[in-house]
Amino acid sequence: MNMWQKIPPVFRNKYILFSAAFLVWLTFFDRNNFISQVRLGRTLSEKRIQKEYYLNQIRNDSISMHELMSDTALLEKFGREKYMMKKDDEDLILIVKEK
Repeated sequence: MNMWQKIPPVFRNKYILFSAAFLVWLTFFDRNNFISQVRLGRTLSEKRIQKEYYLNQIRNDSISMHELMSDTALLEKFGREKYMMKKDDEDLILIVKEK
């Protein structure tokens, strides 16, 4: 019995063999293989989420900055709380809570 006769006819078909080899090549060996495409897609998704987060932060900061620049009382409060600024005739006392 010939060795080729032991192989099922489906696997002797040159088109099926070529297609299988091509899929293996695309899946593992090609520079733009499926595995790296999945990784790049996941990275792209994460970057889009980060972009939305930062755009929201920029929007919120722009609104806050506009409010600070338009209201002097709010600007003074912000400076006192955030940067511990004080007037010349005032004393600043910090109360730090220990954990």
